[in-house]
Amino acid sequence: MSDLSYHLKAESAAEVCDASPSDFVQLLKPRVMSLVVLSALAGILLAPGHVNPVIGFASLVSIAVGAGAAGALNMWYDADVDAIMIRTRGRPIPSGRIDRDVALGFGLMLAAFSVLTLGLVANWLAASLLAFTIFFYIVIYSMWLKRATPQNIVIGGAAGALPPIVAYTAMTGSFSLSSFVLFAIIFVWTPPHFWALALIKSGDYARAGIPMMPNVKGPDRTRLEILIYTLLLAPLGVLPFVLGFASMLYGALSLILGALFVALAVQVYRRRQGDAAEKAAKQLFAFSILYLFLLLALIVAEHGLGLAAFAAQ
Repeated sequence: MSDLSYHLKAESAAEVCDASPSDFVQLLKPRVMSLVVLSALAGILLAPGHVNPVIGFASLVSIAVGAGAAGALNMWYDADVDAIMIRTRGRPIPSGRIDRDVALGFGLMLAAFSVLTLGLVANWLAASLLAFTIFFYIVIYSMWLKRATPQNIVIGGAAGALPPIVAYTAMTGSFSLSSFVLFAIIFVWTPPHFWALALIKSGDYARAGIPMMPNVKGPDRTRLEILIYTLLLAPLGVLPFVLGFASMLYGALSLILGALFVALAVQVYRRRQGDAAEKAAKQLFAFSILYLFLLLALIVAEHGLGLAAFAAQ
């Protein structure tokens, strides 16, 4: 072995040893994982009949680990652009705290563990859907769409919207309208959520060469797209009540939250210059997180406590 190869391996080993447990947790994208866990829990609780708590918990953990694997593999592949962007250059790989090859191995190990575990504790249809979700996020979104089209987040958003379907299928071995409704809500929510961030961080994306909507179509077109998707999302958010798998309380809350979301999107559309434009985008981005969290949390609370039983009667 040459001296150079030896020193490179030694430096790589030192980087791995210097990595803290929190660095590996950061690879999993815990904020994204929390949304996956909440939406998957909603999918589990929407399943009819009694849910075996052991199978339900193991399935939830498997889906969470699968989401973490996708996050780690995404950071592995995007290490080059993450190093350029101010928002992401402090992540474990571009900052040098974790070696890129280690992140790849970590992500692949978690992906295999999550799929195999879900197949063994639940069923192989759900495991196949989880494997497809991870594949879609890494290969279709990260490796292709993200760097190829301003519609990256629209099409790629399907990966983030699939956990309720995966979870419901894990409990039943079949599909349901209710889980597809949750998929639709998350899918349509994704563009206005991420495009609000893209308006704020457009310079960052431009430096990294990522064709986000504001950099390709311009901020005004992005504001229009945000408004259109928000207008589609508001009635979608009410569907769980309309279709009978959420209570009247959910129906009222979803109407109020949907109206607030539209009002903030209108502000983003109208305010196009200076600090007012940036403030409006930041408000919409922050509220979008609250919107989805509250809707999913209420479904989880209602079905977890049996409070929505009368809604289906």
